[in-house]
Amino acid sequence: MAALTRKPPLIKAAARFDPPFRKILIANRGEIALRVILACKELGIQTVAVYSEADRDALHVRFADQDICIGPAPSAKSYLNIPQVIAAAEVTGAEAIHPGYGFLSENPHFVDVCQACGIVFIGPNSEIIRMMGNKAQAKATMKAAGVPLMPGSDGVVETVDDALAWGETIGYPVIVKASAGGGGRGMRIVNGPDEMADMYNTARTEARAAFTDDSVYMEKYLLEPRHIEVQILGDLFGSIITLGERECSIQRRHQKLIEESPSPALTPELRKRIWEMALRAARAVGYFNAGTIEFLLDARGEFFFMEMNTRVQVEHPVTEMVSGVDIVKEQIRIAAGQKLSYTQDDIVLRGHAIECRINAEDPFRCTPSPGRITALNFPGGPGIRMDTAMHQDAVIPPYYDSLVAKLIAHGSDRTEALARMRRALDTLVVEGIKTSAPLHRLIMDHPDFISGNFSTNWLEVYLAALEKERTEAH
Repeated sequence: MAALTRKPPLIKAAARFDPPFRKILIANRGEIALRVILACKELGIQTVAVYSEADRDALHVRFADQDICIGPAPSAKSYLNIPQVIAAAEVTGAEAIHPGYGFLSENPHFVDVCQACGIVFIGPNSEIIRMMGNKAQAKATMKAAGVPLMPGSDGVVETVDDALAWGETIGYPVIVKASAGGGGRGMRIVNGPDEMADMYNTARTEARAAFTDDSVYMEKYLLEPRHIEVQILGDLFGSIITLGERECSIQRRHQKLIEESPSPALTPELRKRIWEMALRAARAVGYFNAGTIEFLLDARGEFFFMEMNTRVQVEHPVTEMVSGVDIVKEQIRIAAGQKLSYTQDDIVLRGHAIECRINAEDPFRCTPSPGRITALNFPGGPGIRMDTAMHQDAVIPPYYDSLVAKLIAHGSDRTEALARMRRALDTLVVEGIKTSAPLHRLIMDHPDFISGNFSTNWLEVYLAALEKERTEAH
């Protein structure tokens, strides 16, 4: 392990261009922190890694030019500690902060603090984050822009009686959702009026605990929807382009497990319509930097705005593989005041890409599996990319998100991408902890997944069937 914690000497290469920034601090950890560091290296930018005491030996710390500890293991005392992050940027002379995803990436107060301290936040401004982060306000903005919305309440639902009234107006089933929410928290499905009081109060309680904001709104709940999101890039000069859509329907507990691009569900006509609406949504808020417009698609081909993520997405590699655009490098250039490197006419999507999120968890019981990695083999070969901060003897701590790697396969078409993903999963070795890889491998062989016939509910049903088989076998 000593070889992994000792930094190599910093060798300054001859400059062939002026980098967008001299030094960037990465306010994150794990694979996304390492991903940003690699982009910065290509741009000739020095990097600063912040880390908690639990991440002292992490790879993002090893490969950054500088590193600084910002607190103990709990996120609230380290990665979410705004004064500590800002102090680290100031003491190291970082000109900008890249937040990655999660943690402070969609915190408008953090953006305001960065601005007040003369530090560039690599992302949109706080006004846009506030507007799109509040789901009720985002819906109102999209409605005014003519973007199709799911039938639902006109803003926040204040009481159980109001919720019952909206349930009758919208028609059951409905879903109660936290206005400031995300990640599946503060969400409850209500199948009829007799369930409303319990589900409404539970959603508010969860929302208050997770977001310190218990306001909720309501929408029609689609029984077999697909989750389609569109990648957006915009600069400070008003140019906005799309890099195409991603299919994110393989998920459990509202957490994505597999993503791919393009979506097997979209016809050329439907693809054109959904791209146009995503661009309309982004223009409606004057969006800049990287962002994602998310839609729910029903079986009739109708789609509805769900939310906007004002940051880089976990699943951005599948879009990079089919578009050839380095989204993280574009983020950095945009934040530095540069124009987009591409026009819409430059974007040509080639082939098909699939991403499996390899989580440190029991793949069938969905329980975390932290611990030390005792043996490791990364897959390789044509069309395979792996974004990870894993290494042999690495310790996966119990304090953070369970994602430890993203395995991406690219092929000339979906059939080849699937074949390459199967091959990659067969040669991936992670010992010492349990991972979701065995479940991914089963899904790759399932007839429904091969045919593209699935929805956001599919994986929950499949897992229930697997559990029933195991129970009956014993």
